[in-house]
Amino acid sequence: MKITLFLVSFFFLISGFVSAQNKRVFDPTNAREGETVEYCHQHIKMKELRKDEHFMMQNTESEAEAEAEFQKKLKEPMEKDVIYSIPIVFHVLHNDGAENISDEQIYDALFVLNRDFSLGNADAANVHADFQGMPANSEIEFVLATKAPNGVCFKGITRTASVLSVQGEDGGDQINAIVSGNDVYNGTWPGNRYLNVYICGDIGGAAGYTYNPGNWNANSMGNGIWILHNYTGSIGTSSVGTSRTLTHEVGHWLNLSHTWGGDNNPNVSTSCNQDDGVQDTPLCIGVTSCNMNSNGCSGDNSYWGFDIRDNIENYMDYSYCSKMFTEGQKARMRAALQVQSTGRKNLWQTSNLNMTGATGVLVLCKAQFEADRTTLCAGDEIQFTDDSYNAVSSWDWSISPSTGWTLSNGTDLSSQNPSVVFSEEGLYSITLTASDGSTTDIETKNNYIRVLPSAAGLPFWEGFEDYTSLQNLTNWEVVNLNNNNAFTLESSFGHSGTKCVRLPNFGQQGSNVDELISQSIDVSAVPETEDITLSFRYAYRKRTSSDYELLKVFVSNNCGDVWSQKKTLGGNQLGSTASNSSWYPTSLNDWNTVHMVNINESYYTPTFRMKFRFEGEGGNNFYLDDINLYQGDPSDDLVTGLFDSPQNLGLTLYPNPVEKELSVDFDLSSNQLLNIEIVDLLGKVVGSYGIQGNEGKNTVLINTQLFSKGTYIIELTGENVSSSLPFVKL
Repeated sequence: MKITLFLVSFFFLISGFVSAQNKRVFDPTNAREGETVEYCHQHIKMKELRKDEHFMMQNTESEAEAEAEFQKKLKEPMEKDVIYSIPIVFHVLHNDGAENISDEQIYDALFVLNRDFSLGNADAANVHADFQGMPANSEIEFVLATKAPNGVCFKGITRTASVLSVQGEDGGDQINAIVSGNDVYNGTWPGNRYLNVYICGDIGGAAGYTYNPGNWNANSMGNGIWILHNYTGSIGTSSVGTSRTLTHEVGHWLNLSHTWGGDNNPNVSTSCNQDDGVQDTPLCIGVTSCNMNSNGCSGDNSYWGFDIRDNIENYMDYSYCSKMFTEGQKARMRAALQVQSTGRKNLWQTSNLNMTGATGVLVLCKAQFEADRTTLCAGDEIQFTDDSYNAVSSWDWSISPSTGWTLSNGTDLSSQNPSVVFSEEGLYSITLTASDGSTTDIETKNNYIRVLPSAAGLPFWEGFEDYTSLQNLTNWEVVNLNNNNAFTLESSFGHSGTKCVRLPNFGQQGSNVDELISQSIDVSAVPETEDITLSFRYAYRKRTSSDYELLKVFVSNNCGDVWSQKKTLGGNQLGSTASNSSWYPTSLNDWNTVHMVNINESYYTPTFRMKFRFEGEGGNNFYLDDINLYQGDPSDDLVTGLFDSPQNLGLTLYPNPVEKELSVDFDLSSNQLLNIEIVDLLGKVVGSYGIQGNEGKNTVLINTQLFSKGTYIIELTGENVSSSLPFVKL
């Protein structure tokens, strides 16, 4: 029987280890049949560690201590009804993708893990006849920790947004991202106090991996477990077929090897000269499918006294029908929990359970809630979800203002998860008061729900001239995903007028995502045979020539429930000029005009919306102005405020912008008196002219030299006509 080596956690400190893993090549011999990821990399990671002589020398003490405990377990009667409780924390590392799995999926994974370790799985009764009566209850349980290292109460789950979730070659980098960026406690979660499970989008090509216990950095976070999100639990992004990966990896974490031994991939060795250090698991070479007749090592009779088939239903094999640990594996795992130098013994001590809040006694420590969406059109319904932890028995909701909404689906303000229909434009604050019967906590989210105003019509123009701030608007939503610099109002200049939107991107660190989202616009009157154009102006500089930042434009036909990306400008296409200081445009030549003509008739609805998304990487500032949505072909002049009744005047202005003289062209179907007014953006009339219009084409020249710089509206009205357009005075 081979003694399994005990390994440490902080693999990313081993010289040469990371580089050895960077050239990823899928190895089908290490994958379960039909899968495209290698099921487990534990034996691969351990083999790399064994190459380090310093590690081998450091780990000798722990190895000897563990083996002594294991031999003692084999000789002494197994203690009955002594359950070891292990505090567990699930760290979700995500890049805002499917890997950001729900709490429910994590709770399901914990249920499956505890079910398997306690022999609560019904399929254990259906093991092959050769192994009937052998499945063991390990009497080890895993309890969600409810206290972070700083004593703060939490739900046993942390979440960290980082692109490293899908760049899994270096688990150490992933840990560092969690330490510095999670939403609960930014610091080390010691491995001798918590079993840390890292849920990611990629972990170097494996479904899961961990390390056997060792004394090298036993207190570090590196002795945790890495697992793919779609191999976590049996629901959500995972499935029943992949649900026991965590059971398998926890077996390794508690000093179990694969049933065929510690070095090879399954089904690649034919010598049967390796063993897993457990007598009642037959010698085997491992399987990758549920082959009930597998007997890879004939003559393996050291325990039974006769030849025995492989125990492919063991959790430590690769088959799809795993359902059991043996008594020998139970003894080995429980022995691992007696070793002090590896940190495992400290985990289940009463003092540590109290310190980590893994006592099983739950109280309310925080009221918390979410909504399935926070921006909606009038008349839409949303669902509030209570997310309070860790024990709640009553709920009391309040919504301010108290009008403009109604409860639906039979819910009321004392329901755990009420449904509400919002019917009036505005910003609504939501408060939840939660109680466990003795403790009460309150969470308030001010201006949490944004109900958009009635849909604007075409043509739609936004020059941001009417605002003093972008905060608390109902018609424009600012989204700042990284909680740093957000879109804000620039009041000193613009492409037209004196204002625009600015994103202070200069000096920001790392990757940043910011969005500016419009109100709904009614495009339903546009015939399907006609085109609409979305135009906008932007100004941008890189910070260095190597910067690659992105502007993406999305549109929605259903008030923002679903978005479709229609435009991407990135790198030099967005802007090729660099400035190493905080930049702003100083002339119209600094602005670029974009015309989008790829919005098809499927978006001609009453609830059309558009979204501008800037993805920064520490470059320079970005400016946006003159967002213009209109029917017809692209126009370099602004198309806005046009209302012709009953006659289309064909009103045009040029040059626009103008310095000295503005030419106003229009058509009339009959002779009539007309009044022309120049109005500033505050509504003040700064010029008024009466003229005699003639049938046919007319041109009026207006001297603009006396006007201040800015944006103006020219309004033309007659006996049966009315039309207006903006212009910019330079």
